[in-house]
Amino acid sequence: MYEIIYQDIEEKREYEEIVKKVISQCFKEEKLENSKLSITITLTTPENIQKINKEYRNIDKATDVLSFPMFEKDELSEKVEKKDFAYEDILGDIVISIERVEQQAKEYEHSFEREFSYMLVHGFYHLLGYDHIQEEDKIIMRTKEEKILLELKIKRD
Repeated sequence: MYEIIYQDIEEKREYEEIVKKVISQCFKEEKLENSKLSITITLTTPENIQKINKEYRNIDKATDVLSFPMFEKDELSEKVEKKDFAYEDILGDIVISIERVEQQAKEYEHSFEREFSYMLVHGFYHLLGYDHIQEEDKIIMRTKEEKILLELKIKRD
């Protein structure tokens, strides 16, 4: 279902526990738990995420989370409807700057768990083809994100 890659940061059991809980709930909510889809989650530094952002999006700045989906939204919807998955289809990659998560948790005055969980859910929904550029799309995506966090009882402090 997922693989965690540590890139220039220390491995922590706390990260792994949060990833397991959140990603499992995301898959369950979207009825993908039996899909054989997998996600790669890279936990890294601001410097590394900036390099990735520049290379793939031509934006030369650090960010908190990047998502790289492997399917278009309609293509994925069709696969889900038909249950047409090859063994271990890759849903996509999520890259998260752990340092940025820590900073934003302080800035927004909530827990590391809340901020990290939000980044995971946010990245997951980007992999499913959701976006937040248009206001109506943003409302749909935010509603889905908040539902996952509420289900897990991960609230804003």
